[in-house]
Amino acid sequence: MDAVVPNCAETPCPPGHTRWVCISDTHGHVNIDEIPGGDVLVHAGDLTNTGGLKEIKEFCTWMDSMPHKHKVVIAGNHDITLDPEYYADSFARFHFKGKQDDAAAVAAMRECAAFAYLEDGSTTICGYSVYGSPWQPEFCDWAFNLERGEPCARRWRAIPDETEILVTHGPPVGHGDLCKGSSQRAGCVDLLAEITNRVKPLYHVFGHVHEGYGQTTDGTTNYINASTCTFNYRPTNKPIVFDLPNKPTE
Repeated sequence: MDAVVPNCAETPCPPGHTRWVCISDTHGHVNIDEIPGGDVLVHAGDLTNTGGLKEIKEFCTWMDSMPHKHKVVIAGNHDITLDPEYYADSFARFHFKGKQDDAAAVAAMRECAAFAYLEDGSTTICGYSVYGSPWQPEFCDWAFNLERGEPCARRWRAIPDETEILVTHGPPVGHGDLCKGSSQRAGCVDLLAEITNRVKPLYHVFGHVHEGYGQTTDGTTNYINASTCTFNYRPTNKPIVFDLPNKPTE
């Protein structure tokens, strides 16, 4: 693993290229005004604090106001209403006034025309194959958690071979996953195995571990922890951008 100095839009997009702007872990902040322009805006989950329907709708409105032509969004572990199975058993832990309408929250995300909402699915943007998934290994009993081992590995085996831009909420082990004040790594070893041994995407965008913000590379894949919020939940980390050559249009 080699650390990379990320481009936070200080370097202009070169001619003949598409600019991808990466953010994550905005946690209900929809007044972030320092998001640079570009062709594609990628949000790697934790768009809310606890998945409140009001937060979900405010996020959709915010995304609709963003000038980027293409947008891709996945959920994260804090977006609990977007994981109905988890929410059914755990809503009282977060929503003391009663269960919110999780079906309406999911519908708001799926039906929002402002972005492609990926739930273990693919889309093609500017000729590049993009796959998005909200899962991560068990972490403090939040949404979209999986037991380490086969449950995680099964999800990652579903990533198509042809994926060029991978977006997950959780990081792979060893890249932007070191938890502050400890030697604990929250990343997934099975995710890293699929990336390095089979998929080999150009970029892997994620968040989840706020203190892991930054960019690394293994020489084949560039890994971007795009967490907008810091360890103290302040939305001050700058968006990270990357540029890809335009693909020929038919």
